[in-house]
Amino acid sequence: MRLLVIEDEHRIARAIKDGLEQERFAVDVEFDGESGYGAASAEDYDLIILDVMMPGMNGYEVCQKLRADGNHTPIIMLTAKDQTADIVKGLNTGADDYLAKPFSFEVLLARVRALLRRPHQTLGEELAVGDLTLNPTTKQVTRAGKPIMLSSKEYALLEYLMRNQGRILSKNNIISHVWDFDADILPNTVEVFINYLRSKVDKPFKKPLVHTVRGFGYKIEAA
Repeated sequence: MRLLVIEDEHRIARAIKDGLEQERFAVDVEFDGESGYGAASAEDYDLIILDVMMPGMNGYEVCQKLRADGNHTPIIMLTAKDQTADIVKGLNTGADDYLAKPFSFEVLLARVRALLRRPHQTLGEELAVGDLTLNPTTKQVTRAGKPIMLSSKEYALLEYLMRNQGRILSKNNIISHVWDFDADILPNTVEVFINYLRSKVDKPFKKPLVHTVRGFGYKIEAA
């Protein structure tokens, strides 16, 4: 899982990053609202930890802009304000949870895990790339109307590619979302599973959908 921390207090940001990385999360950090908004818009994160009180663009504004852009990544807001009105404001701008400072890392970790277990708003929508479809609810995959049987890891890899169709995904991106940076992963694991996927999704059909972008990674698209 890949997380983004947007926090202007460097000591707190480093402590959160170190703690989450010890729990096997991949963590990026931005130290101001503008940079955080840019990172959250440009990259694919599983969850955002967002401080409210920042110079320039504050956390409320970052959250509001992301939601207006259609970005539904779960957001936990952090703030020194614990008044009811502030909590309501944070939730009304689109935050999923709210944690008042000071807090224990164990509580933050529990909130993170609880949100990651919660289905995203769009997870139930059927995904399609050309004549390839994937139904996240039934876990059924078809191409040209024909069912395709996949292992759990092949399915997770295909779903991640399809949710990012047209985007080039690096090996590290794929590992962080499909394997959660498992320490036992071999360097060629991604290539092996891409080949497994191609043998089922592409080879029986005329038009390949899974593409290698040499030196950068992989993408799926019908064009």
